[in-house]
Amino acid sequence: MSPADVRARLEPLLAAVLERDHGEVTAFPASLPLLAGGLGLDSLTGMRLLAAIDREFGVDVAADDLGLDCLETIDTLTRYLADRA
Repeated sequence: MSPADVRARLEPLLAAVLERDHGEVTAFPASLPLLAGGLGLDSLTGMRLLAAIDREFGVDVAADDLGLDCLETIDTLTRYLADRA
């Protein structure tokens, strides 16, 4: 799966978890951090995102990336999922 395809499928998940408009999420730069200082995912929204990713992509991020390094930015998560989905 290409990174562009992953990003297109990831954006609605981010919008739902963050309770934001899909168009707003589409405008986020790929380098935007997912955690504090960026999108501001906290432990609860992070877990909701990981569950949504598992449902959408069939990838259990928490089991595959114990340090959750792939959650650094939108781009790192997109590339991680593109490599595994």
